[in-house]
Amino acid sequence: MSVTIWVILVLLPVAFGLYGYVGYPALLWLGARWRDAGNGDGAMVGDEWPSVSIVLPAYNEEATLEATIENLLELDYPRDRLQVLVVSDASSDRTDEIAMSFADRGVELYRLPERGGKTAAENASRFLVRGEIVVNTDASVQVDPHALKPLVAAFRDPTVGVASGRDVSVGTQHDRNVGETGYVNYEMLIRDLETAVGGIVGASGCFFASRRDLHGKMVPQALSRDFAAPLVAREHGYRTVSVPNAVCYVPRTPSLGREYRRKVRTMARGLDTLYFKRALLNPFRYGIFAFKLASHKLARWLVPPAALVAVPALVVLAIQQPWARWIAAISAAGLVLGVLGLVWRGPSSPPRMFAIPAYILSSIAAGVQAWGKAIRRERSPIWEPTRR
Repeated sequence: MSVTIWVILVLLPVAFGLYGYVGYPALLWLGARWRDAGNGDGAMVGDEWPSVSIVLPAYNEEATLEATIENLLELDYPRDRLQVLVVSDASSDRTDEIAMSFADRGVELYRLPERGGKTAAENASRFLVRGEIVVNTDASVQVDPHALKPLVAAFRDPTVGVASGRDVSVGTQHDRNVGETGYVNYEMLIRDLETAVGGIVGASGCFFASRRDLHGKMVPQALSRDFAAPLVAREHGYRTVSVPNAVCYVPRTPSLGREYRRKVRTMARGLDTLYFKRALLNPFRYGIFAFKLASHKLARWLVPPAALVAVPALVVLAIQQPWARWIAAISAAGLVLGVLGLVWRGPSSPPRMFAIPAYILSSIAAGVQAWGKAIRRERSPIWEPTRR
C-alpha cells in the first residue's frame, strides 16, 4: 500500500477522537450561543407537584440498600406523592428482607422469580408504578436531598420526555481510578451544551426520570435503558434534557480493573442499543438529533477499533518515514506512562501524569473488547452491579 493509505490509517483514531472530544463540543458551544432551548430547570409550588415513582433495581445490595432507601425517603418532595419501589433481581442475600423492613414507611418490594438483569427489573416495574413521573436510580449512589424537585420540574415543559440528573463523582485519595472524575465532569459539560441546543442523547443511569407512558415502553433486557430512554423519547416526539441542580453523588470505581469491566459492559450494551435504534441516525428524518447521536456516541466509540488498526500502520510508517518515528516514540512514551499508571501500587492515587494515560489506555482496551462482543453478538443481559 502507498504511504498515503498508511497515513490515513494512522490518523483515523486521531480524527475520530479530535472530532468526538473537541470538535463536536466546539460546535455545540457555537450552537448554544445562538439558541437556548433551556433545561426545564424550574420550580413548582403547592399542588402542582405531580406524583412520582422511584424505581430501585437491586441485586444482592445488602451492604448499601438500607442507606439508599433512607436517602430516598429523605428527599425533599411531598411524601404523599412519592412511591418507592424496590425491584429485587432474584437477590440471594438480605436485600429482600431489608426492603421489606421499610414497608411501614411505604416502601414496596417486587421480587423477580429469576435473574434477568437491570433492564428486566426496570421493565417489570412498568406494571407497578403509579406516578406520573418515573425516576430510575441505583442502590450504589446517593441522591442529593434537594435533587428530586428540579428533576421533576423539568417536565413542566411539555416537550420534555426524559430528564437526566447530574453525576458528581466522589472518591478517596487511595483510588487508582482518579481519571474517572475528570471524564464525568467533561461529560456533564457536554450534556449542558447539548441541552442548550435541543437535548441530550444519553441519560445518567444513576438518576433520570421519564414520563410514565415513555417508561412503559418495552426495552429488550440486553440493552441499556438509560441510553434507550432518550432514543425512545425522540421517537415519540419528545426531547431529553440535563438538569444541573438534580445532583447525584456517584462513588468512583476504586480500581481501573473494575472500571475496565464496567466500560466493556456499558459500551457493548450501548453498541447493541444504538444498533437496535439505528434508524435514529437518519439525518433526513431526525435532523440535529441524528447528528448529535453520531457525534457524541458513534464517533467516540470508533476510536478504539481505529486505534487497533493504527498501531501496525504506524509501525510500517516508522520503518519508512523519519517523521513517523517521532510519532511512534511519543506514542510509546504515552503507552509506558499508561502502563505505569495501571501497575501503580503506591499508598495513594497515582500522579496525573500516570493516571490520565492509564485511564485512556484502559478505555481504549475496553472499547476494543466491547466491539468484539458486539460483533460476535455476545449479549450480557444478566446484571452484575459495579461494587463501588
